[in-house]
Amino acid sequence: MNEKLLRVGTTYIPVSNVELSSEWYVNKLGAELSYKDEDKAILNFANQSIFLVKSKENQSSNFYDIYGAERFSITFEVNGLNALEAIHRDFSDKQIRVGAIENRGHSGRNFVFFDLDGNKFDVWSELSPIFKEKYLISQ
Repeated sequence: MNEKLLRVGTTYIPVSNVELSSEWYVNKLGAELSYKDEDKAILNFANQSIFLVKSKENQSSNFYDIYGAERFSITFEVNGLNALEAIHRDFSDKQIRVGAIENRGHSGRNFVFFDLDGNKFDVWSELSPIFKEKYLISQ
């Protein structure tokens, strides 16, 4: 077989209230709403389709690693440290729950943020070189 997986097309995120969550993602993160019903919303942002799926209480996309630390399942990339600091300020100004900007011992810096249901996401200051080349993005 010579075929291979080419990209992640859709990510599914559990939410307790599709209406409130879709408004939050649109207003706080700048997502574009393309479909919504009582059970799901389809959003487009960060070059991906995100499905918000109505789920049971206390569900999230988070998981716990072997050491008991709560982990995120998605890392968003921005173009450099200045962009990371700017989006961190913007998220704070929009009263999004954010963590501190961290040095995790690898290139770049990161911070985490949370949606209304406690879904934890990561933001990294290092934009993929392939993505930069494809979309003609300079530093």
